[in-house]
Amino acid sequence: MIANALSVDVEEYYHAGIFRQGTSTHPVRQFESRVERSLTDLLQLLSDHHVKGTFFVLGEIAVLHPRSVRQIADEGHEIASHGDRHEDVYRQSPLEFRIDLRQAKQRVEDVIGRPVVGYRAPNFSIGRAQCWAYQILLEEGFRYDSSTYPIIHDRYGNHRAPRFPYEIWRDGSERLMEFPIGTARVLGWNMPIGGGGYFRLAPYPLTRLGFQRVNAVENRPVMFYLHPWELDPNQPRPAMARRLAFRHYVGVKRQAAKLGRLFARFHFATARDVLERWTPSETDGDSMADRAFRVEPRVASGYEHS
Repeated sequence: MIANALSVDVEEYYHAGIFRQGTSTHPVRQFESRVERSLTDLLQLLSDHHVKGTFFVLGEIAVLHPRSVRQIADEGHEIASHGDRHEDVYRQSPLEFRIDLRQAKQRVEDVIGRPVVGYRAPNFSIGRAQCWAYQILLEEGFRYDSSTYPIIHDRYGNHRAPRFPYEIWRDGSERLMEFPIGTARVLGWNMPIGGGGYFRLAPYPLTRLGFQRVNAVENRPVMFYLHPWELDPNQPRPAMARRLAFRHYVGVKRQAAKLGRLFARFHFATARDVLERWTPSETDGDSMADRAFRVEPRVASGYEHS
């Protein structure tokens, strides 16, 4: 059975792009933190279905909720980076991105005591104009990225990008892999089946058929993602434009049940495990995956490449 990659963007509901857009004109306020209770519910759901996944953790979440992040790691899930403060990459200079990336990585590694090699940009915000980010990721010790959604979307996405894992940057023997969010090819279009608001909105059978097509017909894995707040129907609901409220809250009450059906039907693993399994060998010795994920100790080089 093909192992698909399960991923979780560990952030608060108020980090979400739609939520920020919908509340941008509100008076400055402090929204309550709900990520710990959401993670508790999600971890229980994954445990019930014997599913392991990759958790892309914000640096500030690691600082504010270290016990929850350690619990994720202790339960056998992979920990990766989601940046430090959920700032879009296209709003940062290369130097600002490097600083954010380095601080986020250090904060998470200080909590779990092991290297972090995976990264996902907030809001999939590495576009074609930010290709400089891949070199910085590789220089800062990352071995794979999952910031590409090969669909047409109003805020992100590159529908011309490859749909399955591929090498996106190389420097000598070191390379960075890209693991795009899952799509199914239907009538010449990439249909989004990789989670998020599409999963909450679409009927479950549509996602199931998409997974079956990719796994059985194309013989490839799907990268699926979600957020802890998508399992929290009791999160605050401040006033915002109706279309934005719909996009943020649609399907939240049914999310846990739909995820349970998906986990019961398909096999899931961490992004790193799936990449190591699906990366082809170049030689009879070390495979490309072995070399890609080997993190050699090195002295920090400062910001001279920015």
